Amino acid sequence: MTEHHKILIIGGGTAGITVAARLLRKGHRDVAVIEPSNVHYYQPLWTLVGGGQAKASTTERTESSVMPDGATWIRNAASAVAPDTNTVTCEDGATYSYDALVVCPGIQLDWDRIDGVTDTLGRDGVSSNYRFDLAPRTWEFIKNLRSGTAVFTMPSGPIKCAGAPQKIAYLASDYWRKQGVLDKIDVHLVVPTPRIFGIPAIADNLDKVIADYGIHLHTATEVTSIDAAGHKVTLSALAEGGEDDTLPYDVLHVVPHQSAPDWIKASPLSTGEAGGYVEIDKHTMQHVRYPNVFALGDAGSSPNSKTGAAIRKQAPVVVENIDAFLAGRPLTGSYDGYASCPIVTSSHDMLLAEFDYDFNLKPSVPLLDPTKPHRSYWYMKKYGLPAMYWNLMLKGLA
Repeated sequence: MTEHHKILIIGGGTAGITVAARLLRKGHRDVAVIEPSNVHYYQPLWTLVGGGQAKASTTERTESSVMPDGATWIRNAASAVAPDTNTVTCEDGATYSYDALVVCPGIQLDWDRIDGVTDTLGRDGVSSNYRFDLAPRTWEFIKNLRSGTAVFTMPSGPIKCAGAPQKIAYLASDYWRKQGVLDKIDVHLVVPTPRIFGIPAIADNLDKVIADYGIHLHTATEVTSIDAAGHKVTLSALAEGGEDDTLPYDVLHVVPHQSAPDWIKASPLSTGEAGGYVEIDKHTMQHVRYPNVFALGDAGSSPNSKTGAAIRKQAPVVVENIDAFLAGRPLTGSYDGYASCPIVTSSHDMLLAEFDYDFNLKPSVPLLDPTKPHRSYWYMKKYGLPAMYWNLMLKGLA
């Protein structure tokens, strides 16, 4: 038996819950969410957990507490989609049909694409803020280091919260400076890009932050393997100016390569290219071949930064366009690529990078220079944004 729903949403994370709440507020009554997890995380705070500025427990709530009233929660994991027959199959073999489908299962962390990483995560100084259970370990390793070498990595390709790999380097350096040991620690930040940020005015100010901490910045380079026994990483050049080298480490914060979930890659919804994301129009968020399919969040092919702030702007567009599609009207919702990258530069300052597809700055806070760190942004990061997330965004109000 195939259970039918008017609107089916794959994923009960930030995107799925926000869209479900907005659809229900708009008057849609048959909205179902496929989500296997019993826990919902506010992941942007994991950086502060790893930097000793927040507790991991404050970033999690039960999935049932965020599931919108009126939504049908299908406690299952999607494993295949057949858009030609409008059906989704779950891991237990159950199938669900739909009139409109929203695909937002999040992004897959491909740990095994860096040789040696899976064998050492959480041990011997190696950690990552990209996992709830590991972020507290990051802080343990940072606070216990008094001398040696610390390496912070960023992989090539799209990743969620692209600022996170550098933010933890700044928080760690700030802590070590306050402890009076920064001059005894050799700090390295390895990024695949030509500069630390894609907008020159912001990159210029981040270069000043990096120089102030004495961080060694390696550009156009990524870590390709970890030798846990030897406590060293292999660097590989990605372009001119990159480096082929090895670095020792006492603390290593590693960020995995990321891609669409494997079942998305294998589906007709995929771009078929590297990453395998759901192939959508970057403005309407509608699939380019299946008009009753929409996607947003980390699994979509739109070339914006993969952040919760992007989802906050994408969700109203998706809801508006689903409403229009189901009513047989032309799609009017349009997303301009807005993304926000809050870059914490110390335990009291943050730079808020807000921009669109064309990297035009789109500041939302008046009077403050959006290219520079400010203390007021820090309070927004630690207190304002989590409050907005739990109390407004997930309820379809922001």
